[in-house]
Amino acid sequence: MILSILQYIACGFTILVGAYALFAPQSAGTFTGLTPNGGRGVTEIRVVLGMFFVALGAYPLLFRSETAFHMLGFAYLLVGAARTVSIFIDKSGEQSNWISVVSEFVLGAILFF
Repeated sequence: MILSILQYIACGFTILVGAYALFAPQSAGTFTGLTPNGGRGVTEIRVVLGMFFVALGAYPLLFRSETAFHMLGFAYLLVGAARTVSIFIDKSGEQSNWISVVSEFVLGAILFF
């Protein structure tokens, strides 16, 4: 029961992150360290960091499929693993990057297990 509630919250959080990037791409770009270059760059932040996250978070909520929750969790776990490796390779250990890693592993664990 509690895990199920946390999974719904994780999906909601994913949607909120996406909505933030969708409607405030300049601010989202600042947080991520991305600098949109012209209209094309802003569009990429809106669609890749925005609508893609909205869709990923919304699907499990709309279809209430255990597999969909697991897929989103698996994605978060892999993104967290890739970010961890990248932090060391790219020497990008900023606080916001570590916050993202922890968030990705926590959300991944909630959704996958």
